[in-house]
Amino acid sequence: MTAVPSAQISDHETAARAEAPLTLDTAPPRTLDFRALFALWANLGVSLIGFTSAATVLGKQGHELGFTAAVTAIVAGTAIGTAMLAVAALVGARTGAPAMAVLRGLFGTRLSYVPTVLNILQCVGWGVYELTVIAWGAQTVAGTEGWRWLFVLLAGVLTTVLTIWPLGAIAVLRKYVAVAVGVAMVYFTVQFARLGFPDPGAGNWDGFLSATDAVIAVSISFVPLAADYTRHARSSAKAFWGTFSGYTVAQVWCYVLGVVALLQSGGDPDKILGSFTGVAAGWAFLLVLVLRESDQSFANVYSTAMSIHNLWPKVDRRVLTGGIGVLVTVLALRIKEFTESYYAFLGLIGSVFVPLFAVLAVDYFLGAGRRGWKLTQDAPARWVMLLPWVLGFSVYQFLAPTAVAGWWTDLWAKAQEAVHFTPQAWSSASLFSFLVAALATGAVTALERRRA
Repeated sequence: MTAVPSAQISDHETAARAEAPLTLDTAPPRTLDFRALFALWANLGVSLIGFTSAATVLGKQGHELGFTAAVTAIVAGTAIGTAMLAVAALVGARTGAPAMAVLRGLFGTRLSYVPTVLNILQCVGWGVYELTVIAWGAQTVAGTEGWRWLFVLLAGVLTTVLTIWPLGAIAVLRKYVAVAVGVAMVYFTVQFARLGFPDPGAGNWDGFLSATDAVIAVSISFVPLAADYTRHARSSAKAFWGTFSGYTVAQVWCYVLGVVALLQSGGDPDKILGSFTGVAAGWAFLLVLVLRESDQSFANVYSTAMSIHNLWPKVDRRVLTGGIGVLVTVLALRIKEFTESYYAFLGLIGSVFVPLFAVLAVDYFLGAGRRGWKLTQDAPARWVMLLPWVLGFSVYQFLAPTAVAGWWTDLWAKAQEAVHFTPQAWSSASLFSFLVAALATGAVTALERRRA
C-alpha cells in the first residue's frame, strides 16, 4: 500500500521530544502508545456539550425515554459509532496520513478537496461553539453573566498554544488531565447518585432508535478527525483499541451523567450545569471539566489545519494553527449564541460523513485499498466513488431531512410523499445511509475488479 512513510523512533528521549511534522510531505513520528491514545480519546469523549446533548437522548418533556431505555441507547449508539471511529483511526495509523489526505486514495487528490472544504467548515464551526461553551461553563463556575469576552479570549489562547505542540499536548492529557477528569467524573457520579433523580418516562421505549441515532452521530463526528492523531500511533492495533476503548468508556459515562443531571434540573438543558454546581464543592470539579474542554477546541483547530494541509501541503502547520486559532477566537467573541439554522447546517455537514466513512471503509479493506491507495499529490481522480457517497447522503436526508431551509425540507418531504413513505421509529438515518453507501461501494469495487 502506498502510504506516507513513518519516522521510526526507537530512542525514548528522542521520542519524547518529537513533534508533529510541519508540512504534509514529512514523515510523522510514531510516538503514541495505547495509553496516550486511550487518554486522548477518553478526554475527547467527555465534554460539556456531551452533558447538554443528553437532551437529544432523553427526548422532549412529557415524552421522555425511561432511564433504562436512555442508558441502553447511549451504550448501543456509542458502541456502533465508536467502532466506526476506531476503524478510521486504524486507517490513519496504517497510512500515516491525516484524515483528509487519506481521502486522496479514495477519490483522487483533486476530488478529495470537496470533503476537505466541508470538514474545514465543520471544524471551524465546532471550534467556535466549543469556545462559547467554555465561556458558558466558566461563567457558571464564577457565578456571573459577565466577563464572557475574557473567558473566550483565555480559552482561545490556550487552544492555540496546544495546537502549536500537538503531541506535547497529548502527552499532558495522558499524564495529568485524564487523571483530574477521572476524579471529577467519579465525584459527580457519587454526588448525583446520593441525591437521586426522577424517572418521568419510566418504562417508555418509544423513540429508542432515534435516541440511538443521535448518539451514533456524535461519535461519527470525530471520524473525519481521527487519522490526524492516529497517524502518530505506534501500531494500527494500538490505534484501534486505544480509540475504541477510550472514547466508548468516556462517552457512555458522560452521557449517562448528563441524563441524570438533566433529570435533576427538571429537563431544562439550559440549567443542566446548575446540577453540577449544586453539589458540595461542585464548582471546583466543574472548573476541571471547563478547563479540560479546551482539548475539544484544540482538536477542532488542529484538524482544521490538517485539512488545509491537504489543499496546501507546503504551508507550515504552526502558521495554519495560529491563524485558525485567532479566527475561531474572533468569531467566538462576535457570536454570542447559535441559531437553530446554524445547528442544522452543522448537522447537514455531519450527515455527509456517515456515508463517506462507509465508502472509505469498504474501498480500503475490500476494494482499491487492498491493491494500494496512492496518497501523493498526483493521485488520479476516481469519479465513480462519488456515486455511493451521494446515494448514502440522499438516503440520510430522505429519512431525516436536515432543517437548513424550508425548500430543502420540502424537497425531501415531496420525495417521501412520492413513494408513500412516512419515517418510522426504526428508520435510523445513520445506519441506513451507512448500509446503502457500503453496499453501493461493494458493487462499485466488484465492477472495478472485473475491469482490472
